[in-house]
Amino acid sequence: MSVDGIFPAMPDDIYLKDKGKPACLIRALTPTALADWRDTLAGPHLAWMETAHFTAAAGEILLLPDSAGGLEAVLLGLGAMPDPMALAALPKKLPRGAYRLDAKAPDAVREMAPLAWALGAYQFKHYKKGQAQTEWPKLVLDKNTDMARIDRLNRAVYSARHLINTPAADMGPDALQKVMENLAKRHKAKLQVICGDDLLSENYPMIHAVGRAAQEAPRFLDLIWGDDKAPKLTLIGKGVCFDTGGLNLKPGNYMDLMKKDMGGAALAIALADAVMDAGLPVRLRLMIGAVENAIGPNAFRPGDVLASRKGLSVEIGNTDAEGRLVLADMLSEADDESPDMMVDFATLTGAARVAMGPEVTPFYTHSDGLAAGLAEAAHAAHDPLWRMPLWPGYDGWLDSSIADVSHISSSPMGGSITAALFLARFVDNCPDWVHFDTYAWNLKARAGRPVGGEAQAIRAVYHYLEARFVG
Repeated sequence: MSVDGIFPAMPDDIYLKDKGKPACLIRALTPTALADWRDTLAGPHLAWMETAHFTAAAGEILLLPDSAGGLEAVLLGLGAMPDPMALAALPKKLPRGAYRLDAKAPDAVREMAPLAWALGAYQFKHYKKGQAQTEWPKLVLDKNTDMARIDRLNRAVYSARHLINTPAADMGPDALQKVMENLAKRHKAKLQVICGDDLLSENYPMIHAVGRAAQEAPRFLDLIWGDDKAPKLTLIGKGVCFDTGGLNLKPGNYMDLMKKDMGGAALAIALADAVMDAGLPVRLRLMIGAVENAIGPNAFRPGDVLASRKGLSVEIGNTDAEGRLVLADMLSEADDESPDMMVDFATLTGAARVAMGPEVTPFYTHSDGLAAGLAEAAHAAHDPLWRMPLWPGYDGWLDSSIADVSHISSSPMGGSITAALFLARFVDNCPDWVHFDTYAWNLKARAGRPVGGEAQAIRAVYHYLEARFVG
């Protein structure tokens, strides 16, 4: 797969601007709304619903024919608790033509309709024979719709998913560097690459240690865009392109999804693309630590003590907790210039999944104002986030008898919290730092969210950035 393909061209034929032309009506109904609507019906449509046993349960779809055998309306069941992304169930199931969402649909469903429609058309078929579907049904959008913003967010989601879904053989550190080169070229940004043993001379020792055993050299990818006088926004992504666990080797079933361990990098790249495309008034810095945690004669070991960019010595408790080491060197570099806001994304801990499951992304920050703003943005964007505590009482669990800090906790509990506390050791100067411990994967298919890579948290963060830097 060419790395050019990870910034996929969005389908350009899934929307129509409203020009008053006829379109098939989509009625998105809760069971309560269905009961009210049924009271107004008689004749063939009522009989057809009863024959099909349509109850407006979540995900139910019923096509209502007209008298000529064509399509008059589409009924979409929302269930009692409507999923804002419910419309994503339709693009792959409807015949081609123009469709209009009923004005009586719930507000959340209407607000998310453009994105849901695009996600319903998402496909990852680069390794399959045959052509992807090209003639999509079209959703009619209001003539005042901000199409540039819709396309920007659609592309961010598509790009993050494509990056995560691409196997490690085609998305290793070399390929991730090419992705960053393409991104820099598109937006006329500056990209610095520090690779291999140069990481030691440039003082990124932990990035080097994690990736030094792999065939493809580890590297630090550092992109800068925007006006130097603008507020400084730094995005950081964990780019572990494949994680074997290192010498603390993962069992096979734990290694199955490890192509997604660069999910943090995918999210940061996709969000940065959206920020630059929108021209947000910030000085953007995008940092990616691109490595593979492999096994080899020079792999780092449990019990090793590593130097860090900050100067802290770090005792290694388990080589399968490598992502926080990569992030720590980048956080130190980013923090040195005291950015106004610093965001890191990482598929960091299984403990976060135990606490939150796969669909809700936990985040950590010392800033109550930032946390409140992100919570509000998450609600508005229907991109679920939840604040977790940087609980100081657990900080002592990272004590080491031979080094300044241990990189894993002495307790089996609170693993996501102690990982965040470790990262916090490398942030002193940024008032608004936030860490996202994201899963970046759909374990089961839902409407518009097929099994595979998922763009978690970035829509909420983008919504927050718009509000903060544009107003």
